[in-house]
Amino acid sequence: MSDYIIVVPCLNEQPYIANLLDYLVDDLKVTSTTHQPLIIVADGGSTDGTKEIIQTYANQYRCIKYLYNERRLQCSAVNRAVEEYGDDAKYLIRLDVHADYPSNYVSLLLKEAEELGADSVVVSMDTQAQGGMQSAIAAAQSSVLGNGGSGHRNSLTEGQWIDHGHHALICLDGFKQVNGYDESFSHNEDAEFDYRFRQAGFKIWLTAKTNIVYYPRETLGALFRQYKGYGQGRAKNVIKHGVIPKIRQLIPMSIFPLFLSSLLALVWWPLMLPFLIWFMACFFVGVIIGYKTMKGQGFYRYLVGIAAIVMHFAWSLGFCSFVARKCVKRGDK
Repeated sequence: MSDYIIVVPCLNEQPYIANLLDYLVDDLKVTSTTHQPLIIVADGGSTDGTKEIIQTYANQYRCIKYLYNERRLQCSAVNRAVEEYGDDAKYLIRLDVHADYPSNYVSLLLKEAEELGADSVVVSMDTQAQGGMQSAIAAAQSSVLGNGGSGHRNSLTEGQWIDHGHHALICLDGFKQVNGYDESFSHNEDAEFDYRFRQAGFKIWLTAKTNIVYYPRETLGALFRQYKGYGQGRAKNVIKHGVIPKIRQLIPMSIFPLFLSSLLALVWWPLMLPFLIWFMACFFVGVIIGYKTMKGQGFYRYLVGIAAIVMHFAWSLGFCSFVARKCVKRGDK
C-alpha cells in the first residue's frame, strides 16, 4: 500500500495549473523515472488549454495522471479519483489550484496524521491579496467580522481537534466508509462530509505545522456569487442532517429577513432599525479593520466593511432562498 494519492480538481485553470504541478514536482522530488505516489488532476472538461498542459506533464512524469471529471464539481473530481486510483493508498491529499503551498506541505500533513493518529488533517488559510478590491475582501475574510472566529480562517499557534476545517488529508478507509463526498452539494461539500465523518467516529485535527495561502475573489460580484453558494450549501446541510447552526452562522443568517422587514418601514419606520444598525456596524468596524491592517491601499482600506456586508447578505440570501424552495416543494406534495 502506498502512502497517499494527491487529487487536484480543476476547470479552466490555464494560468495556474502549471505552477501547481511545478511545485509538486519540485517539492516531492519527482523525476521522469522514479516511482512516486500518484498525482491525479481531475479536469472538468477545460476548454482553455488546461487539459493540454496536464497531458504534457503526464507524458513527462509517470506519476501524474489526467482524469476527466464529467460532472465538473470538485466533490465529483475527488470521488472519481478515489474510485479510479485509491485502492492501494492509505491517504487522500486534496490540493486546490487557487492556493499557494509551503515547502514540505505534503510531508508535514503525513507526519501529523501518523504521529497523532488523526483520520483527517485540515489546515488554516492565510488569506492574501494582490491589491485593490481583493485586498479589502481578504481583510474582511481574515477578520472576525468576516469569518466569525472560524478556526481554519485564523492563524494558529498550536493545533487542535475540531469539527470542520479546510480539507487537506483524509484517510481513505474513512473516506470510503462514509461514501466520500455527497455529489448533490456544489458548495459546502467539505462541511457536509466532516459531519458524517465525525458521526462515524473519525477524528479531525487542525494542524499548526503548515497552512495554505488562499487568494480570495477579486470583485464584489464574484464574492456575492461565492457566498450565496455557501449559504445554500449550509442550508442544505442543516436540512439534511438536522444540524443546529452555530452562533457565528445564526447572526448572518438573519440578515436577509431583516432586509425584508426593513421594506415595511414605510408602514412603521422602526422596522428598518435592525437592518440599518447591522449595515452601519459592519461598515464602521470594517473601516477600523482596514485602517489598522491595510497600510498603503488607499481608498480600498475603507471598503472592508462593504466586503463583509456583501458576504453576510449573500450568505443569508442563499440560505433563506434554499429553505424557501424546500418549503414550497414540500407544500406542493
